[in-house]
Amino acid sequence: MTQGRLAKNKVVVIGGGTGLGTILRGLKTTSLDLTAIVTVADDGGSSGILREELKMLPPGDIRNVLVALAEREPLLQSLFQHRFQNGNGLAGHSVGNLLIAGMQEITGDFVTAIQALSRVLAVRGRVYPASTQSIRLKAKMEDGSIVYGESNIPKANKKIDRVYLEPDDVEALPEAILAIEKADLILFGPGSLYTSIIPNLLVQGIKEALQKSKGTKMFISNVMTQPGETDDYSVEDHIQAIHKHVYAPLFDKVVVNNGPIPREILQKYHDQGAIPVAYDKKRLEAQGIKVIEDRLFILDEFLRHDAFRLTKIVLDSLKAL
Repeated sequence: MTQGRLAKNKVVVIGGGTGLGTILRGLKTTSLDLTAIVTVADDGGSSGILREELKMLPPGDIRNVLVALAEREPLLQSLFQHRFQNGNGLAGHSVGNLLIAGMQEITGDFVTAIQALSRVLAVRGRVYPASTQSIRLKAKMEDGSIVYGESNIPKANKKIDRVYLEPDDVEALPEAILAIEKADLILFGPGSLYTSIIPNLLVQGIKEALQKSKGTKMFISNVMTQPGETDDYSVEDHIQAIHKHVYAPLFDKVVVNNGPIPREILQKYHDQGAIPVAYDKKRLEAQGIKVIEDRLFILDEFLRHDAFRLTKIVLDSLKAL
């Protein structure tokens, strides 16, 4: 497949949190037609305060994605991410969250505000909230208890049975549905399974669009488990949880880490209750899922997904279509 052909490929990335931003930083260096569909279930920190006081959608995950896709100078991106340390009422808020809130008041619409700031930052691609309706996330735990609020779910330190949206009839943004239906490749993750990825799939219209789409669906696994959310989960457990929420098999491919992790890094994660996400290649292939194995991380104080290695995997997958 030629570079010109690749340039026409439409890629949709679904998720939230830092994981979504990581893969988009790599993909924006390509000529692909990119769309990010972002969860709006966040209720913690600055986003939680703004959604309560201004009755707006939480801007935090959207802000991170805008910065990840931005092509303006790094100083402007740093300003967007800057978080105030002092000031009565300002401490804890990021400049970007406040700019999104201000632009919504100017334009009168959250989606229009995102589009306006996308132009300011010279964003590569389109950024859509999964829905423009206010959403609360709740989780039913395996012991039958209910935990309300995206930020509270991991803190409960219980096994999650299923997550739900309140209200349960929120509808997807039409532009997001259209992007999914027309996509050549749809990426899920990396990111928090129950609080960043699955909430998007519960919005009415998203699951149906995914089932209608002929695009290849690829799940990018986390390298480590997330304490309070995916304790002891394997890659198969992650996929089973998603299939449980959409009531059908979804994935054509899965990207897993097979790179050895240094002992000292493993110890740091072990101290926080996290372990590597294991996988069984034969079990995955038995479900009709192609397994792509690679060293997915780069070493920092902790592990970070290698955005450019993931980008190469995406491009190779598109060439194979």
